[in-house]
Amino acid sequence: MKRNQTMMQFFEWHIEADGSHWNRLRDITPELKAAGITTIWIPPVTKALSSNDTGYGVYDLYDLGEFDQKGAIRTKYGTKQELINAIVSCHEQGLLVYVDLVMNHKAGADEKETFQVIEVAGNNRTQDISKPFDIEGWTKFTFPGRGNQYSSFKWNYDHFNGTDYDARNNRSGVFRIIGENKHWNEHVAHEFGNYDYLMFADIDYNHPQVREEMISWGKWLTSTLSCNGYRLDAIKHINHDFIKEFAKAMVHEHGEDFYIVGEFWNSNLSECQQFLNTIDYTMDLFDVSLHYKLQAASHGGKSYNLATIFDDTLVHSHPMNAVTFVDNHDSQPHESLESWVQDWFKQSAYALILLRKDGFPVVFYGDYYGIGGKEPLQGKRMAIDPLLYTRYHKAYGEQQDYFDHPNTIGWVRRGIPEIAGSGCAVVISNSDQGEKRMYVGEHHAGAKWIDYTQNRKDEITIAQDGFATFPVMGGSVSVWAGPKESHG
Repeated sequence: MKRNQTMMQFFEWHIEADGSHWNRLRDITPELKAAGITTIWIPPVTKALSSNDTGYGVYDLYDLGEFDQKGAIRTKYGTKQELINAIVSCHEQGLLVYVDLVMNHKAGADEKETFQVIEVAGNNRTQDISKPFDIEGWTKFTFPGRGNQYSSFKWNYDHFNGTDYDARNNRSGVFRIIGENKHWNEHVAHEFGNYDYLMFADIDYNHPQVREEMISWGKWLTSTLSCNGYRLDAIKHINHDFIKEFAKAMVHEHGEDFYIVGEFWNSNLSECQQFLNTIDYTMDLFDVSLHYKLQAASHGGKSYNLATIFDDTLVHSHPMNAVTFVDNHDSQPHESLESWVQDWFKQSAYALILLRKDGFPVVFYGDYYGIGGKEPLQGKRMAIDPLLYTRYHKAYGEQQDYFDHPNTIGWVRRGIPEIAGSGCAVVISNSDQGEKRMYVGEHHAGAKWIDYTQNRKDEITIAQDGFATFPVMGGSVSVWAGPKESHG
């Protein structure tokens, strides 16, 4: 019987830039395994524009912390060998590893070039606000520290379709590069008129050499690291046809078990569904809709109707393609997509993604271990660990929802014979103390269940008809299941 799978996003924005993160992962894998984590999503592994950069300002895709470039051999997270050691450690513990890929743009070019552009309006990239003119742009990537090792491909302005800085006039803007077959790609999100351009030097996926090189690199990276999947960054800004081509090429190269999840940051469910159709369901998507609902619930308090929490979410409409999460590095405080779920609701939010049958849930490093930076936040491991335990040992079998009250909702998992002692009951309140009478099955009759969150100290005995009344404190969650000893 395959156990429930749980991903951990093993980084947050303010991880110390001391090169120790890969070693941290290597050393902590037994602890993660014991907690019930089965998959690790690691941050971008490629050399960025500095050794302090999180990896999203990507410079050299083939430098994994091996070459003396951009002021250091290591990346923010460590050296190539330390990265490989960490992945080996994960695999030794039976953990899968997904690598974060940044394929939308490049940063930190080695040389400037002169070429023609048209400036476009920042809030409408389809609106030209200048005639063609020459700029000096940072678009030439020669990788002097690496040379031709692994790839001889050198990037120049012809491989990009936009940039954001004119060095000649020391001026920032959104500049569309002009030339033969040069234009924004149409198969992208339509925010700002056309959201092909996001930042830095924007990679032109209309260019056949670029597509060939990026697919070749994707295959090389997997072979080099022996990773099990990819998380694709910022895919609403990348030619959707290329995303499909890339995903199919990776699965063809590495087999059907190779897993890909895309960051399509859009809370509009119909647009997410349309994207999945466009890419032929070659990957899963993060459930951004659910994230924003969890945030809204945390701010709304008792005025929020919990019975509607899964309405218009990806996990409800496409449960097999939804990767559920509470928060991540972009939604954490002071970051680009700040939409933080408030502390009082955090444990309830994690119960909503960890203890249900649908979705592939992600635990955020910042929630588990804490967030650094100028305004640090403490981790909530003590609140999340009981949910991870319950997910791994208890949350199996038929699910029945009791979403019949705006402030107190619940559901049960009735358990399966293959996992002794499995089955659980979850109750969440966003208002006053409440309770739910729920049916967990006659096979649990006489069993004594406790609240794994320890928010309640009661012991509930399941009646002979399989029912019990499960209480919950106000503004909290209780997770009821049989004692740990019963699962063997």
